[in-house]
Amino acid sequence: MEKETINETVLENKQKLANGLTKRYMWWTMGAGLIPIPFVDLVAVSGVQLKMLRDMAKIYEVKFNETQTKSIVTALLGSIVPNALSTGGVGSILKMVPLVGSILGGLSMSLFSGAATYAMGKVFIQHFEAGGTLLDFDPEKVKEYFKSQFEEGQNVAEDMKKNNGKQTGKAEK
Repeated sequence: MEKETINETVLENKQKLANGLTKRYMWWTMGAGLIPIPFVDLVAVSGVQLKMLRDMAKIYEVKFNETQTKSIVTALLGSIVPNALSTGGVGSILKMVPLVGSILGGLSMSLFSGAATYAMGKVFIQHFEAGGTLLDFDPEKVKEYFKSQFEEGQNVAEDMKKNNGKQTGKAEK
């Protein structure tokens, strides 16, 4: 087997692992988004996302730094929050409204969390595959890609919710 073919196979295996990891952590963040206590859900979702990125860094053999990663995640989420506030942060706040707020807030926070996790996974997969590290990650350069992946992630999260995780035949990138 040629060296180039071996490298392609290794990269494909890393991609499969990283995409599977992203989907698995989407489920975890969607579940964390259902936590009925405002702001506790946000903390839980953030923790799960950091764990996903730590695991992804291991796949790509990239040194992980939690403080650096937190600031990157904050910058990425800041790029979508103004437009997505109606589904994410407001979802957490809605949980304060007795009965109805808990249900509506949980559902919107769950979908927001899943979509954000999907987008984060896709952005880091792309960055690590290009040979990037956490030291050279520039959130400004990937802002538009993150937004597009967040929109795609909303569809994926909605589909996962509707189908309880069963494959629907839709191709995922």
